[in-house]
Amino acid sequence: MKKLLYLVHRLPFPPNKGDKISSNNMLNYFSARWRVHLGTFVDDPEDWQHVSTVREKCEDSCIVDLPRHKRLTGSIRGMLNGQALSLSYYHNAELQDWVRASIERECPDAVLVFSGVMGRFVKDLLPAHVPVVFDAEDVDSEKWRSYAQAKRWPLSWLYQREADKLLAYEREMAAATHVSIFVSQEEAALFRKLAPESADKVHYRTQGVDSAYFDAALSFENPYQDGQRVLVFTGAMDYWPNVEAVKWFCEQVLPALRARQPDFLFCIVGMKPTEEVQQLGKLPGVRVTGGVPDVRPYLQHALAACLPLQIARGIQNKALEAMSMMLPVLATRDALVGIVDYPDVLSVVADDAAAMIAAASKLLAQPRQQNTAGRACVLEHYNWDTNLRRMEAYLINEEAAR
Repeated sequence: MKKLLYLVHRLPFPPNKGDKISSNNMLNYFSARWRVHLGTFVDDPEDWQHVSTVREKCEDSCIVDLPRHKRLTGSIRGMLNGQALSLSYYHNAELQDWVRASIERECPDAVLVFSGVMGRFVKDLLPAHVPVVFDAEDVDSEKWRSYAQAKRWPLSWLYQREADKLLAYEREMAAATHVSIFVSQEEAALFRKLAPESADKVHYRTQGVDSAYFDAALSFENPYQDGQRVLVFTGAMDYWPNVEAVKWFCEQVLPALRARQPDFLFCIVGMKPTEEVQQLGKLPGVRVTGGVPDVRPYLQHALAACLPLQIARGIQNKALEAMSMMLPVLATRDALVGIVDYPDVLSVVADDAAAMIAAASKLLAQPRQQNTAGRACVLEHYNWDTNLRRMEAYLINEEAAR
C-alpha cells in the first residue's frame, strides 16, 4: 500500500461540523486504501476522548493540543510578523518536527493537505515528484472578506487584513502544490479569478452525504410537542454565520409567523450555542437544544429545514443532510450555492424577510411534503466514495483526474 501524509487542521472526528465531516470521510476512505500518517491538532478539549478512534485508522500520527489561549498569543505574533492571524495560530514546532522526520523516514508517496494553514508544514521538504494535493474546501479568505463587510471598525479592518493576508497565502499554496481542490464548481471558479497564475491547477470536488445514515425510511421518536409546526436549523452554534442566521430569522421573520401560526416552532439544533443563541431560546416559538446525540429525529419530524444564512461558503452539509432525509429546504440563495439543479427538488429560495415569511407561511399551512427528488439528488451526486476516488486520482497521478 502507498503511504499518504495527511495533514488536517482539526482532529477529523467526530464528524459533527462541516469541515470535520469532510476530513473524517477522507480519513475513512484513504485509511482503507493507503498507509496514513496523520498530523493534526485538537482544538476542543472534548475531542481528546476520540483520539484513540482516529489513531486506530492510521499507521502513525502526531496529534497536538491547540489550547484556546493560543488564539490570543498567535494573533499577537501574527500582528507583529505581518502574517495572517490564522497562520500564526497554527504555528507549532512539535508538529513541524514530526512532519520533517516522517518525510525523511517514510518518503510518502503523496501528501494531502486539508485546509490551507497546514501547507506550511511541508514547505520545501518534499521531492518535486511527490504529489501534494491542497484541499481548501472553500476560499477561506473570502469568508473573512464577508465578515469585514458585515462588521464595524475595528473588526472590519482586522477581518479585511486577514482576508488580504490569507489570499496571498492561498495563492502561494496553490502555486507551490500540484493541485488545489475546492468543494464546489463555484468556489473553484472564484479562486481561479483570484489566483489566475494557478488557474490550470485548480479543480473541484463536492461534498458527500452518508445517505444510509440520513435516511427518512428509518424511524425516530418525535422530539417535538404534539401539534407543533416546526422549521429546524442545524449546525454548530458557536459559528458566527450560523449565529447571525438564526438571529436574523428570529428578529425579521419569527414574529410574523407566530402571529399567523401560534403553534409554530423554530428549533435551533447544534452544539455549543453562544449566549446570544441561548437568549433566543427564551422567545416564544423558539427552542435551542444545544448538542444532541442524534440530529435525525429533529429533521424527520420537522416540516422543513430552514437555512436563513446571510454568509455562506462552499456547500452546506445541513442542506444535503435535510435533502437526504427527504425534508423540504427553505433557504437563502447563498445557502444553496454549489448544490446541483435537479428536477422537482423541494427547495425554496427566500433572500429577504418578506419572501421568507411568505414561503414559510405556505409550508406551515400544508401537510409535510416528502422531498423524494431531494434524496434522489443526494444519491446521484453526493456520494463520498465517488468524490474521493477523483481526489485519489490526483494523489496517484495528477493527469489521471483531468
